[in-house]
Amino acid sequence: MQIEKDKVVSILYQLKDAEGEQLEETQDGIPLAYLHGHNNLLPALEEALAGRQAGDKLSLTLPPEKAYGELKPGATQRVPIKHLVHAPKRLMPGMIAHVQTEQGILTTKILKVGKFNVDVDLNHPFAGKTLQFDIEVVSVRDASEEEIAHGHAHGDGGHHH
Repeated sequence: MQIEKDKVVSILYQLKDAEGEQLEETQDGIPLAYLHGHNNLLPALEEALAGRQAGDKLSLTLPPEKAYGELKPGATQRVPIKHLVHAPKRLMPGMIAHVQTEQGILTTKILKVGKFNVDVDLNHPFAGKTLQFDIEVVSVRDASEEEIAHGHAHGDGGHHH
C-alpha cells in the first residue's frame, strides 16, 4: 500500500543538524504514526514520503526555509505558566516548552522563568537549521473515519484521547 492522503503512516526517524549532531529520534523504537495529507508533518517531509510504502528508507536534507524557517530576531513573548502544556514542575531557561495558543500548540524555548510567567523564544527550536532526516517507513494503512474527522492518527505512536 502506497502513502497517500488519508493513510496512517508509521515511521522510525532520526533527525540531525548539518553538523551531524542528533536532535531527535523516535523513542524506544516505537514508530511515530501520522495521518498523511493533514499537515501533521512538515510539508517537505510529506511530499518526500508520498508514494512510498512499508520497508522504504530515505534520507532527506531540508534547508531552513523548507523546515522550520529562518530565525526571527526578537521573537519573544511573556506567557502565563498556566498556558504551558505538560510542563515539568521545575522550569529552567533553555528548556523546550509547548504553549497552548488559539492556533494550536506552539513549540518554544524558555528564556526566563518568573513566578507566574515565562519569557519564551517563539522561534521553533530548530529554526534557522538545515536538517537531515533519516526515515524508515514501518507501515501504511487506511485511516478510520474517526481519524480523518479528527485530522490525526490514533493509537500507538499517534494521538491518544
